[in-house]
Amino acid sequence: MTTVIPSFAHTGLAPALLTALTAQGINEPFPIQSATLPDSLAGRDVLGRGRTGSGKTLAFGLALLSRTAGRKARPGRPLALVLVPTRELAQQVTTALAPYARAVGLRCTTVVGGLSLQRQADALRAGAEVVVATPGRLHDLINRGDARLDQVEITVLDEADQMADMGFLPQVTKLLEQVAPQGQRMLFSATLDGGVDRLVRRFLSNPVTHSVDPGTATVTAMTHHVLHVEAADKPDALTRIAAREGRTILFMGTKHRADRLARQLLSKGVRAAALHGGKSQPQRTRILEQFRNGQVTALVATDVAARGIHVDGLDMVVNVDPPTEAKDYLHRGGRTARAGESGSVVTLVLPEQRRDVSRLMATAGIRPESVQVRSDGEALARVTGAREPSGVPVTIVAPPAPAGRVRTAGGPVADGAARSAHRASGRSRRPRRPRTV
Repeated sequence: MTTVIPSFAHTGLAPALLTALTAQGINEPFPIQSATLPDSLAGRDVLGRGRTGSGKTLAFGLALLSRTAGRKARPGRPLALVLVPTRELAQQVTTALAPYARAVGLRCTTVVGGLSLQRQADALRAGAEVVVATPGRLHDLINRGDARLDQVEITVLDEADQMADMGFLPQVTKLLEQVAPQGQRMLFSATLDGGVDRLVRRFLSNPVTHSVDPGTATVTAMTHHVLHVEAADKPDALTRIAAREGRTILFMGTKHRADRLARQLLSKGVRAAALHGGKSQPQRTRILEQFRNGQVTALVATDVAARGIHVDGLDMVVNVDPPTEAKDYLHRGGRTARAGESGSVVTLVLPEQRRDVSRLMATAGIRPESVQVRSDGEALARVTGAREPSGVPVTIVAPPAPAGRVRTAGGPVADGAARSAHRASGRSRRPRRPRTV
């Protein structure tokens, strides 16, 4: 029987971390933080299961920082490692942990593909106690001799199930074989399929398991809608949804379809942009910044955005192309209704897709509200807030890369996202060769 703590003051966290939490306006732990912190602070291996947006980043991050505080890393020899599947999630984790790392005098750096390899190597050589990394780029730096993991005594695997889906498990296994053998391991995953269970059995020693919002449960503040639409009417219906007030993510099956829809929406007067793996990391970072600050209101994304992205005030996710897996549906939907906020997940369904979507919802444990809609009908407007776009073509000007937002080779990380990060902390399943992200 493990202890569940009622407040951060009861955790035994380093006093500097408690002060930093108060400074960020964070006073009460989320359930997964309350459940896991006593065990993780005691140095036990932890297996955490919780839905996206449940507060996992601070759940492992506060323990990692508190237990590493007061130590200094030798050049290229980090003391703590967080492995994540995507660049966006790596940057989000770094941003979330930055104010707390500074509070206890720890240096945190991000190691991801798509950005300067040499700058990341320089940051490691300068000494970084905490490294947040994607597996491919970290392997590159180790092979170059820029990093060694033998001093890593705390290792975290975040979103382990997606690392399995992306084919990273062989790389993750090799990395785990290089960290200090008696060190602490924490693994956070929504599910234990795709080989994640094998990682748990091999690398976690007598782990304490904590499940918050277990299985496929979703927050009560999230509503699910299936909108049955005819093929001829779908483009107009989609344009009206994208023109709604507020920010919306529209998920597509391929990057080419995402680019095409973004262009079509821009031509109709909707401030849209596409986000997918075909764009460079600086492009992806700028697009996300535009979405966060409101320059872009309709983000047309592939599943690259289904995890590791948090935007305050995002109250609707639209599945333009329904996913094929329940897991993908839940992770797409997890971009909204985070940390108890309200939100809606809308899935557009053509007649020939009804049977597959019905099975998908049943597997996901979702009972959606279903309605037949027309692009100019009351039902579409009532459910989604759809409205007529201006019809005046718009152009989104790419701004310069944001300075200081996320560090990749030393230097500060902006404080502004700290509270959002507390809230965030948050395709085919055929095996694929791992890719560097």
